[in-house]
Amino acid sequence: MDQTLTHRTGGTAVLEPHRTSPDDTDDTAHQRPGRRPLPRVLRGRADDHPGVRPALIGLLAATAVLYLWGLGASGWANSFYSAAVQAGSESWKAFFFGSSDAASSITVDKTPASLWVMSLSVRIFGLSTWSILVPQALIGVATVGLLYSTVRRTTSSAWAGIAAGAVLALTPVAVLMFRFNNPDALLVLLLVGSVHATLRALERPERAVRWLVLGGSLVGLAFLTKMLQAFLVLPPLAGVYLLAASVPLLRRLGHLLVAFASMLVAGGWWIAVVELWPASSRPYIGGSQDNSILELTLGYNGLGRLNGEETGSVGGGGGWGSTGLFRLLGSEIGGQVAWLLPAALVLLGLGLWFRVRSLGRVAARTDRVTSGLVVWGLWLLVTALTFSFMAGIFHAYYTVALAPAIAAVVAIGGHELWTRRDTLVGQLGAAFTIALTSTLAFVLLGRSSDFLPWLRWVVVVLGVACAALVVVHRLLPRRFAVAVAVGALVAVLAGPTAYAVQTASTAHTGSIPSAGPSTGNGGPGGGRGPNGGPGGQGGRPPQQNGTGQAPGAAGGPGGTGGTGGASNLLNGSTSSTAIDALLEADSGSYTWAAAAIGSNTAAGYQLSTELPVMAIGGFNGSDPSPTLAAFKELVADGAIHYFIGGGSGGRGGAGPGGDTSSAITSWVEETFESTTVDGVTLYDLSSGVQ
Repeated sequence: MDQTLTHRTGGTAVLEPHRTSPDDTDDTAHQRPGRRPLPRVLRGRADDHPGVRPALIGLLAATAVLYLWGLGASGWANSFYSAAVQAGSESWKAFFFGSSDAASSITVDKTPASLWVMSLSVRIFGLSTWSILVPQALIGVATVGLLYSTVRRTTSSAWAGIAAGAVLALTPVAVLMFRFNNPDALLVLLLVGSVHATLRALERPERAVRWLVLGGSLVGLAFLTKMLQAFLVLPPLAGVYLLAASVPLLRRLGHLLVAFASMLVAGGWWIAVVELWPASSRPYIGGSQDNSILELTLGYNGLGRLNGEETGSVGGGGGWGSTGLFRLLGSEIGGQVAWLLPAALVLLGLGLWFRVRSLGRVAARTDRVTSGLVVWGLWLLVTALTFSFMAGIFHAYYTVALAPAIAAVVAIGGHELWTRRDTLVGQLGAAFTIALTSTLAFVLLGRSSDFLPWLRWVVVVLGVACAALVVVHRLLPRRFAVAVAVGALVAVLAGPTAYAVQTASTAHTGSIPSAGPSTGNGGPGGGRGPNGGPGGQGGRPPQQNGTGQAPGAAGGPGGTGGTGGASNLLNGSTSSTAIDALLEADSGSYTWAAAAIGSNTAAGYQLSTELPVMAIGGFNGSDPSPTLAAFKELVADGAIHYFIGGGSGGRGGAGPGGDTSSAITSWVEETFESTTVDGVTLYDLSSGVQ
C-alpha cells in the first residue's frame, strides 16, 4: 500500500506519496525549488529509455564472455573440490555428504551446497573442466544481473543498476572466483539474493513475511555453501529491517523471528541429518577432529577462523598475515578488491547525508535509497572489519564477499552525487572521490611493476585532471562536460578492468588462487605471509608461481609435467598412463583403487581414473581418519588396492590425525614392498602382509 513521506521544501513540510514500485517513483523529490527535473532516464520508468535494454544486454553478454572465455585452461582448478564433484556425480551418498570419493571415506571440510550444483552438471554433461566450471561462471552472470535488479529498484535508475553490475563484474577477485570451483561463487549469489528479498520486504508491508522467509532461506542455503561466513550478512539484514520497516516495532521483531526460523530450516535440516546419521555408515566429517559436523562448524570453520585456534590446521594459527584496519589495502589483498573500497566508504557517508538532509530524519528512515545504503553499507563494514581482524585462516579470495557491497554502495552513492551534481557538496564530493580512487589505482598498479607500467600514469593524470574539471563543469560546454564524465569513469575503472582481463586470461589452479598479475611479493595478486606463504586452505604452503602451483609440483613449471607426480598441500597430483593402468586393473574387486595421504594427493589420481581414491587425513592429512587399526582392517578385507607414497599433508601436522597419517605411512612402508612407476612410489596392498 502507498504510504506518505514528509520532506521539506523551504520551510514547509510537504506530504508526498511514497511509491512502493520503482517504476512509479518520482526522483524529483530531492530537487530543490527552481531546479529543472531530472532527465527521464534518471527517474520514473528508467527502462523506457531506449539505451537501457541494450546496455543491460551488453553488460550481461560481456560478463558471460569474461567469465567463460578460455575457461578450460584452468584444468581441474581446485582439485580438492573437483574430486568431490566427481564423487558426487557417481554416488548419491557421496553427493549428499560432499564426500571426497565415491566410496565416501571422508567429506570435504565444507558443507556441500556448491558441490551439489557442479555434481548435477557433471551427471548431465559428463566429467570435464567445462562441466565443473561453467556453472560457476553462470552463477557469476546471474549475480551481476541480480545486483543490477536490486540497485535499480533502490534508485529507480537502470543506469545505477548497470553501474553496480559493471563494477561487480570487473572486480578482479570476482572474475577469479566466478571462473573457479571454490564455494564462494554460490555464496555470493545467495547473499545478494537475501538482500534483494529483504529490500522487497520493505516495499510492501503486507507481503513482507513471504519476502523475509525467502531471504532467511537464502541465508540458510548460503550456510550450506560456506558455513558461518554466510552469517556475516545477518546484522545488515536485521538492522535494515528494524530501521526501515514501516510496521510497528513488535511486528518487525516478529517478522525477523519468522525469517530466522526459515533460515534455521533451510540450513539446519542437513546439519540435523548428518548429526543423527550413524557415524558408522556415513563418511568421516573432514576438517573435524571428532567426526562432528557441529565441531567443524563452530571450531575449524567457525571461531577458529576468528581467533586463529584451528585444531587440525597445519602449522596452527598466526601465520595468515598482519591484521588491522589497512589489511585490505595491503600488497596481498589490495589488487583483488580494494580499487573502489575507499570510494565506497566516502559515497556511503555522502549518500546517507544527502538523503537525511533532503528528506528529514523521519522520512529518511523508510526511504528506499536510504535502506539500500544502510544494508549494503553494513554488509561492507561488517565483512571488511571481520576480514581485517580475523586471526585464523584467511586468503585473499575470501574478499569476493565484499565485491557486491562495494559495487552497490558505489552505484547508489554515485547516483546520489549525480542527481546533485550542480551543488557545491556534490561537486566537491565527486572530485574527491575521483581523485582518491585514481590515486589508489596508481599505488595498486605500481605494485605490479612489469604489468602495463604506463597505465598507472594515465590513470592518475586523467583522474586528477577530471577531478579538477568536475568542480568547474558548469563553466564548460556540454560536450566537454560529457567528456569529463567519461574520462572520470575511465580513470576509476581502468585499473580493475586491466586486472580483471589479466585474471581471465590466466589459468588458475590449486587451493589458494589469486587475481591479477604478480605484485613481486611471492605470488599472484599479493604478498606472501610468514613462513613462505599466506597460508593454504588448511596450512602454510610453499612458495608459488604465477599459476597457483608450487615450483616442482606435478604438472607445474619445474615439475613432472604429464608423468606421475605427488602433490604438495595445495595442488593436486598428476597421474600418468602407466599409473592409471595399474589403478584401473581389476578395480571392480576393490572399494578403493588406492589410498594416499592428503586430499590433493588422492584427487589427481581419482580425477584421472574416475575411481575412488581414499584421502587419508582429509585436506591436510591431519584428520584422524581412518585410524591405523581401521586401515589395517580395510587392507585385510581387500578393500584397498594400492597405497600411493609421498603424499602431502599431516605427517606430523597439528591434531591427532597428523600422528594417524604418519602411523599408517610407517606401517605400509614397513609391511609392503614398494615399486616406482613414473617417479611415484606405489605399494600393492593386495599382495598380503609380508
